[in-house]
Amino acid sequence: MKKEMLINVLQPEECRIAVLENDRLEELYMERKSVEAFAGNIYRGKIVNLEPSIQAAFVDFGVGRNGFLHISDVEPQYFRQGGYDPAEVMRESDEMAEAAAKRARDTGHGSKHAFKGGRPRNKPPIQEIFRRGDEVLVQVIKEGIGTKGPTLSTYISIPGRYLVLMPSLARVGVSRKIEDEDDRKRLKRCLLALNPPKGLGFIVRTAGAGRKENELENDLEYLLRLWKSIVKRIADTKEPGVIYEESDLIIRTIRDIYSDDIDQILVDEKESYEKARDFLNMCMPRVVDRLKYYDSDVPLFHKYKLEQEIVKINTRQVQLKDGGSIVIDPTEALVAIDVNSGNFRGNDSAEENAFRLNMAAAKEIARQLRLRDLGGVIVNDFIDMRKESHRRKLERTLRDAMANDRARTKILRTSPFGLIEMTRQRIRPSLKRSIYNDCPCCEGRGLVKTAESMSIEVIRTLALAAKNTHIERVTIRVNDHVAAHLNNRKRRDVMLLEDTGKMSVQILGSEALYPEHLELDCRDKNGERVEIDS
Repeated sequence: MKKEMLINVLQPEECRIAVLENDRLEELYMERKSVEAFAGNIYRGKIVNLEPSIQAAFVDFGVGRNGFLHISDVEPQYFRQGGYDPAEVMRESDEMAEAAAKRARDTGHGSKHAFKGGRPRNKPPIQEIFRRGDEVLVQVIKEGIGTKGPTLSTYISIPGRYLVLMPSLARVGVSRKIEDEDDRKRLKRCLLALNPPKGLGFIVRTAGAGRKENELENDLEYLLRLWKSIVKRIADTKEPGVIYEESDLIIRTIRDIYSDDIDQILVDEKESYEKARDFLNMCMPRVVDRLKYYDSDVPLFHKYKLEQEIVKINTRQVQLKDGGSIVIDPTEALVAIDVNSGNFRGNDSAEENAFRLNMAAAKEIARQLRLRDLGGVIVNDFIDMRKESHRRKLERTLRDAMANDRARTKILRTSPFGLIEMTRQRIRPSLKRSIYNDCPCCEGRGLVKTAESMSIEVIRTLALAAKNTHIERVTIRVNDHVAAHLNNRKRRDVMLLEDTGKMSVQILGSEALYPEHLELDCRDKNGERVEIDS
C-alpha cells in the first residue's frame, strides 16, 4: 500500500495537510492563522462562576471568553484544602490514576464527559471544591463551538512522539490500542527501567509500539525538560493566561500521525520544510530522508487532484463507487446520515443488494466522518435488511472502518428501526464550519421563501399599515421576483388596502436584495417616518 503525507503551506494564511492511501484522500487537516486554536494548550485560570445545578464552573483563562469545567474533569488533588501545586509531585489514589488513564489517548488530550447533569460518585459537589476567585491549572480539551466556550480539564496531559506525560497519573501505562500483549509488557518494562520521577505519570502512545528503550528514553527526557519549563512558567505567571502552547499543525500532525507505513512527506514551502526537517532530525532521525521538498510549477494539491476532492467533502450528497449514495445532514445536536440505493442495481435478491450497498456505505461513512471532522451524536439510516447475520456483519464493518479514526468513537447495535447510532469525539468545529459562514439569505437553512409567500407577508404588513390613520405614503422594497408577483398577482389586494387606509403604496424591486428582504418605509402627511408593529 502506497501512503503519502502532503503538506500545503504556500498560502501563508492557511495550512492544509492531506494523508493519501493509494492516491485516495483518507485524512485532511486544515488550520488558518485567522482562527486561534486553543485545544491542547495549558492555562492558568481563575474561577469566575459556579453552576451547582450542572456541577460545572466557568473559568477565565485569559483569552477573552470563559471556559467550561465540569466536575468530572476536576482531578482529586483539588479536593484538598490549599489547591494544587504542580511543583509538588504527589502520589494519588488508584481512583485518580484510573480517571486520568481514561483520558490518555493518542491525542494526549482529555475526554468529554458523557453526562453533565450529575456528579460522579465519590466526588464532592463542585461548590465545595471551588470558590469564585480560586486559581486553577487547566488544559483545553475541546474548542468552543458556536456560542459555547472551550471545554477545560484539570487533568493535564502533554504528548511527545512516543509517550504522553500526565503529571497527576503517578504511574506508567501503555495505550490500549497496542494490542500485542508481549509488546505491551516489554514497553512497560522499558519505561520502568528508565526510572521516571516519582509522582509523574507516563503512557506509551500507539506510535511507541515496537520502539526501543533508547527511543523512549529520548522522548522521556524531552517531556521532563518541557514539564520543568512549564512548572517555572506557572510560578512566574500570576494572572490568567497561557502556560504552554501546542505545536503548530505541521509539527503536531507529523508527531501524532506519522507512522512507518508512510512512504514520503512532501512540503511545498521552504521554511516549513526546514522546520519539519529539524523536528524529524530531533525525534525520528532514521526517517528524515522520507521528507521531500516539493518544488514544481504545478501546485501540490492540484497535482494529486485533491482540490476537486476537497470541494466534494462539503457537498451534502456523496456518490458511492458502484452506485447509490449517502446523504449527510449535520444539525446543531446531531448528524443524520441516510443511505440511498439510487441507481445501485445488482443481480442478487433485494436482501443481498441492500447488504452490498450498506457495506460500501459503511466504509464511506467512516471516511467522510474523518474528512469532514464531524462529531457528536451520529445516526446512520441504512437500507433495511431482514437477516440478522447481515446486520451483525454491517456493524462489524462500520467498527473496523472507524478503528483507525483518531477521534474516540462508540457504536451501538442496530436499533429496531434499522438505525445504527454512534458518537464521535468532537474537539473542534467541523471542517465545513471552519470554511463556510451561514448564508445571509437563508441563515443556514438552505431554503428561502417563494415569491408568493413573501407577497402574502407583504399584504399582511400593509394591512397593519392601513389601520394606522397617520400613514399617508408607504414605500416597499423587496426582491425583483416578489415585486413582480405583487404588481401582477396581488395588484387588486394592494389597491384595496390603499383605499381602506387612504394611503398610496409604491413597490420597488431589486435583484440585489435577498429573496426574503422586506423593507417598509411609512410616512405621514408631513413626511415624518411612522413605525408600525409588524
